Formats: sequence, C-alpha cells, structure tokens
Amino acid sequence: MALYALGDMHLSFSVDKPMDIFDPVWKDHEKKIEKYWRKKITPEDTIVLTGDHSWGRNVKECEADFAFIESLPGRKILLRGNHDMFWDTKKTERLNQEFAGRFFFLQNNFAVYEGYALVGTKGYCYEGKDSIEHFLKIRKRETERLRVSFEAAKAAGYEKFLMFLHYPPTTIGEMESPFTRMGEEYGAEQVIYSHCHGKERFDDSFKGEVNGVYYRLVSGDYLKFKPERIL
Repeated sequence: MALYALGDMHLSFSVDKPMDIFDPVWKDHEKKIEKYWRKKITPEDTIVLTGDHSWGRNVKECEADFAFIESLPGRKILLRGNHDMFWDTKKTERLNQEFAGRFFFLQNNFAVYEGYALVGTKGYCYEGKDSIEHFLKIRKRETERLRVSFEAAKAAGYEKFLMFLHYPPTTIGEMESPFTRMGEEYGAEQVIYSHCHGKERFDDSFKGEVNGVYYRLVSGDYLKFKPERIL
C-alpha cells in the first residue's frame, strides 16, 4: 500500500475546455494521466487529488470526468480546487453520501492512511486578482476550515498529520503564512499542494524542507502527469 498525490487534472470530457491552448504539455493530458496512473498505482493504494478535477459546472456536467477517475485503480480522496464549481462548500457531507465507496471529499473532516490523518482545505494566496481585504477574508475562512480538519483528527486520537492544499501555502515572497504556521503548530510532516502551472509558476512557494515540514508541489503539468508518491 502506498499514498500518492496529483493535482489539477482539469478534465473536460463533457465540456469544451481544451487545456493545450495554454501550453503544449497539456495535449492529450488525459491519456498521460491514465498511462502513468495505471503504471504506478494499484487497487490497494490511495491517491489524494488536490483540486481542479473537472471543468464541469455541476455534478451532471462532471459525470464523465468522475467516471474516468473512478475507472482508475486505488482509493480516491478529493480536495476542492478553485475551478471545482460542482462542489458547494456547504454540501461536502452530501457529496460524501452520494459518492460513498467511490470518492471521499476532504473538507472540514479528515481521512486516514496508515496511522496518518490526512487533513486539508482549498487554501488561498494573493495573486493580484482581488482586493487585499477580500483576500484576507477568504484566507481567514480557509484557515478556519483547515483548523476544523486538524482538530477533528486530533479529537479522534491522531498525532501524525499530512496536510493538503489546492493553492500554494504562501503568496509569492512570503516566508510564512497562516497555513505554514498551522502546519508547524500541529506537527504536519508534509504539506502537499498544487495550482501552480507553467515553469514561471513552479517556484511560487516552498519545495523541500522548511522549519521541519516537507513541502511538495504536485500540479499535473509540474509532475508531467505522473502521480507523486508521498508515503
């Protein structure tokens, strides 16, 4: 049994949203995902998908994308990304009921892998697209959700944590953030995130060990669509 992660699949089997208009690396990226996923991951393994799963705007439009993910081996844990319009933040429990046995949706809760609590939330960083006031409001909300996840796992007796985000844990230039501080506070061994696309964005945040926490970027194009082994 092994634990893997991969982010930003941006599937669009039911909607017209080609990704290769952004970069040639995305040409036929679904085929690359399937090829490397099947090569690496067995039915006994677990994979955390760190957001931006589908361009579908609702569950109906995501059905073909979900069927693709479900057809691949392993246990799947899904984190919410900024483009996951199908995922109403107030309906995570409903999604977990609807997709029980197929997917686990990680938000305001936690999953378990080999004695580790897997905690996470979408996160947020400043990208110059909104006001500072709006950014701080959203970031505060996301840190509160992350703390709910940590506290739920802690109350259940877990002491080892792996922390997952969609957005990078820091804004460009930051040496710390509420997310990194929370990871350190709870003793997270690793922080795994995605969202950063293109070579010019791959160094937007931490990679490697910082203050005793190991940071990993798992964006699909950064990994060349090969799932990253976490444990």
